[in-house]
Amino acid sequence: MQNLTELPGNTTSSNNLSVIVKVCVVIPLFIAFLFFILLTLYTFASHRQFFDSSRYILFTYMLVNDTLQLLSSVSLFLLAMGGVQFAIVYCAPLLFVSTATFLNTPLILSTMSLERYVAIFYPLHRPAIWRPEWIWIIILSLWFISCILPTVDFVLMRLKPGVDVHSTPVLCKTAVLNASPIQALFKVSLNGIFFAVVAVVILFTYIRILLETRQMRQDRVSVSKALHTVLLHGLQLLLSMMAFSQPVAELLFVQRVSLSQADMSFIYYFCFILLPRFLSPLIYGLRDESLRSYMKKAMPCFGARIESHKEVKMTKDCKNKGFVCYCFCKSDR
Repeated sequence: MQNLTELPGNTTSSNNLSVIVKVCVVIPLFIAFLFFILLTLYTFASHRQFFDSSRYILFTYMLVNDTLQLLSSVSLFLLAMGGVQFAIVYCAPLLFVSTATFLNTPLILSTMSLERYVAIFYPLHRPAIWRPEWIWIIILSLWFISCILPTVDFVLMRLKPGVDVHSTPVLCKTAVLNASPIQALFKVSLNGIFFAVVAVVILFTYIRILLETRQMRQDRVSVSKALHTVLLHGLQLLLSMMAFSQPVAELLFVQRVSLSQADMSFIYYFCFILLPRFLSPLIYGLRDESLRSYMKKAMPCFGARIESHKEVKMTKDCKNKGFVCYCFCKSDR
């Protein structure tokens, strides 16, 4: 992953104010995201019927992956903001998780698009690999593929002279591991091929579902929802790919606009690393009526309000039927 947390430190008061503002922007959103994740995972764990659907299993997997991505990237961000230096042996696991989960996101998006495609075109004869009891094989395969690039980074790692893996303190950033120009070129090429393949898969599923929507006369609502879901996957993939345009944007805007390289890095980090992961669970979770209703019941304020509404309605119904029924309803509660 292109490390967008490489923000050079400065001891001036203006830079200190900038650091405080950036931290105050990132941390509240990160806490809100974690609250939503915990609420969603609690909802899934409380209602086992969600795990009978491959769609919800993949959605849960996406939430877990995004959580790991944000935990690692926000940790790198805070370390960069504080100018904390430590040995590469402690920095490498953070960079590995951050890179693997970043690459895992487009793989999950393409897999969810293919799942919608299979659900529409093969509703009665779904291949065994797409059934809930076998979907874990696909998930493990996605993890294996996403770990290839960071593993190659470690294998090809060429440190600068005088840098010791166990003792030399360094800023935790990908430039420490990508000191060789050949290694950087290999990484850019592999990323390009990787995202191109994922884009082709999502585009293929979108076009096929679009053609199916025009041909079908029945069940157009579900097909239309699947079409919108795949479109959202494509937009999210586009946001992820925009993260690789940072060097070009720095050449075009840093010299022409009064923005420092650190500010440009933060804008890219917030818009193309954090924001897509903040929005994706909200978009996919709140669009699903079944999941949304269960999540409202799981929230303390909404749950109490729903229960109160049920009690009032039941009491009114019992009063209309007579005193005996009213007493029975009260004792039943």
